[in-house]
Amino acid sequence: MAELEDPTVMPKLINFLSCLLQRVAESNDQNLSVHLQHHKISAFHGLTRPAISIQSYLDRIFKYANCSPCCFVVAYIYLDRFVQRQPSLPINSFNVHRLLITSVLVSAKFMDDTYYNNAYYAKVGGISTAEINFLEVDFLFGLGFHLNVTPNTFHSYYSYLQRQMLLLQPPLSSASAKSELILTARALKPHSCFDEDEASHKKQQLAAV
Repeated sequence: MAELEDPTVMPKLINFLSCLLQRVAESNDQNLSVHLQHHKISAFHGLTRPAISIQSYLDRIFKYANCSPCCFVVAYIYLDRFVQRQPSLPINSFNVHRLLITSVLVSAKFMDDTYYNNAYYAKVGGISTAEINFLEVDFLFGLGFHLNVTPNTFHSYYSYLQRQMLLLQPPLSSASAKSELILTARALKPHSCFDEDEASHKKQQLAAV
């Protein structure tokens, strides 16, 4: 999408995605202590919360990954699909960083003709090559290897992000975050993660369980 090539657009998109993920993670962190029995510990789950913020981490990925801008929208779609398929693994402060670097890696491999190898992404993400290799496989199985993103699906997600960036809504309270956010929100109900060719998956928006 040509608009994403505008140097003023991507920093805004990265900032918005960071804020969105931060709200989702914080909401799920609060639920984690109450509903721990419903949450699995996955390969993406760190023993402690990373010291680097989601904003700084995504900025770092954007700076060094050198993937095409559309990869970040596709990575967002992949995160949505992953969490919908793995409802017991909601995004939280312990797994969001590993999910981010893995989703960008997978989207770059699927979308771009040339991309850096796993060892490079591991350095960008601050993890070992062996770990990112394992996370990539786990992420692919979590997606059910459903990597294709149709133009309609891409446009639907990106249009939503554009609208939300224009609105510049203030941060949601944790209560409203639970009802609003899915990575995006159940307010996204008019647009599904999947288009008309994927009618069996009608509820697609990253749930803050």
